[in-house]
Amino acid sequence: MNLHEYQAKELLKKYNVPVQEGIPVDRADAAEEAYKNLKVQFGNNFAVVKAQIHAGGRGKGKIQGTEQRGVAVGKSAEEIKTIASNLLGGTLVTIQTGEAGKVVNKVLVAQDVYYPGPNPVKEFYLSILLDRTKGQNVIMYSTEGGMDIEEVAHNTPDKIFKEWVHPSGGLQGFQARKIAFNLGLKGEAFKNCVKFVTNLYNAYVGLDCAMLEINPLFKTSDEKIIAVDCKMGLDDNALMRHPELEALRDISEEDPTEVEAGKYNLNFVKLDGNVGCMVNGAGLAMATMDMIKLSGGEPANFLDVGGTANATTVEAGFRIILKDPKVKAICINIFGGIVRCDRVAQGVIDAYKSIGNITVPIIVRLQGTNAEEAKKLIEESGLKVQSAILLSEAAALVNKAVA
Repeated sequence: MNLHEYQAKELLKKYNVPVQEGIPVDRADAAEEAYKNLKVQFGNNFAVVKAQIHAGGRGKGKIQGTEQRGVAVGKSAEEIKTIASNLLGGTLVTIQTGEAGKVVNKVLVAQDVYYPGPNPVKEFYLSILLDRTKGQNVIMYSTEGGMDIEEVAHNTPDKIFKEWVHPSGGLQGFQARKIAFNLGLKGEAFKNCVKFVTNLYNAYVGLDCAMLEINPLFKTSDEKIIAVDCKMGLDDNALMRHPELEALRDISEEDPTEVEAGKYNLNFVKLDGNVGCMVNGAGLAMATMDMIKLSGGEPANFLDVGGTANATTVEAGFRIILKDPKVKAICINIFGGIVRCDRVAQGVIDAYKSIGNITVPIIVRLQGTNAEEAKKLIEESGLKVQSAILLSEAAALVNKAVA
């Protein structure tokens, strides 16, 4: 589950991680009031307005049809109100959203941290995620933070450092000091960075994050280390331990079909192909998608109905797949282990009759417990459903459907 920047920062503060302060608002006049409050609090005429969407690249992104950037600086209440007005309700297109973009429903009015002082300011990059190959968390960091971090990783990978943390031992003091040293920090900034990294890692573990990215990690002119931006993704499988965090979910940022699938406990991921898939089991789903590609088609989705497929879940899966206008055929591939094939077949028949007016070809491959009975049920139903027992038979039918 992804969080907005303002939500992630509030969680980081509970772990004593210093952040760029800000006030989230959903109206332009509220942005003006937020600016005035920040000016009183920090004594600075400048403030930053940041679009709140679940995507990176906001600083370079633009609102469709305008030159308004997703992150902009203002130096008066009027300017802040204008920027917020330009952002709110607009569709922000970034390198991560694609051409479709995302609608901006909230903005964060934040303090300006680039104020002049006795020392130069500096932007760094730092993120924490799981390295599945090593089975350890890895802290990735760089002296070259900011909007061009992707180019840094591509063109100068030697500037990206990595520090692996063993889960049983946790982050050690020497590792936090090593990170601060490699970032070129000294004195007070060095000490503050060690504290920052330590507390940030504690937040990553304590919140059961799947990913935590700070870009930029910022050194202010008075040697403070703060998180100017924060991207946080929580592990969905661990939300049972954090019921209070589920309330932070913003379904307006998610694909509507994936949200609907979640209501039926279906594992659904939208893709760009022309053949809808309905399978039980993630491994079989991946194999089915490979089969579709080898047959000349392209998977339109990943849909795992799990081991307890019934008429209700099958019908829900049908409806979700059929919402995609690109779908030219539907391939149902069920292995009857826990679930009986004849029950799935009956569910397909019931769903077909309930939905009605299905014009795309449907290929059903059932194998395992009561597979022959299932095939007979489908063939005697009188519906335009093609059945198969072997995977090769299903592949041939898919090829014919998309040819």
